[in-house]
Amino acid sequence: MKCSFHITRLSTIIFIVFSAAVFASCNKSDNTKSTTIVKCVTCANGGLCINDTCRCPAGYEGTSCQTLSSQKFLSSWNVIEKGTLTSSRTYSIEIQNNFSLSINSVQVSNFYNYFFFTPVTGTVSSDTLYIPSQHAQGKIIAGIGYIHSDPSFGQFGAITMRYMVTDSITGQIDDFGYNSSTDSPSQWRK
Repeated sequence: MKCSFHITRLSTIIFIVFSAAVFASCNKSDNTKSTTIVKCVTCANGGLCINDTCRCPAGYEGTSCQTLSSQKFLSSWNVIEKGTLTSSRTYSIEIQNNFSLSINSVQVSNFYNYFFFTPVTGTVSSDTLYIPSQHAQGKIIAGIGYIHSDPSFGQFGAITMRYMVTDSITGQIDDFGYNSSTDSPSQWRK
């Protein structure tokens, strides 16, 4: 008899804890007929439901945390730029995921129209592409870019990239608006 009482009590406690967990992840909202509706949001990829809104972990976004933040950056891009040392030029680059580093890591092939066989590594956070300082092929690269809409190329159809490339031997810096707002940033279009 004593054992049965403990099992029933344990089952009741488990039910209360489970109910509280489900209730805590949902909010009640009243409609115009004064009936209570419970609205739950299911968040993917480890997102947390707070006030009917998913709070996504780093590297994910969307109403349910269903989309990789880097997804909108992945594409072939046409670059138009003029640096402090280079004249106006146009070329193509390719941005791909680099999951070997992290879910929000990307690699850019042919960055600066120079790093084709040694892709430049970047990190995506929301609408920003960070190019941390890195050495490759006798150059030091660093930059930051913002993805945005473009009337001709649609939502996420353009990136304004500000970066610089420093020659490791001569110390000369080719700047694309990274150190100075008066220098023109590099413009990338899909």
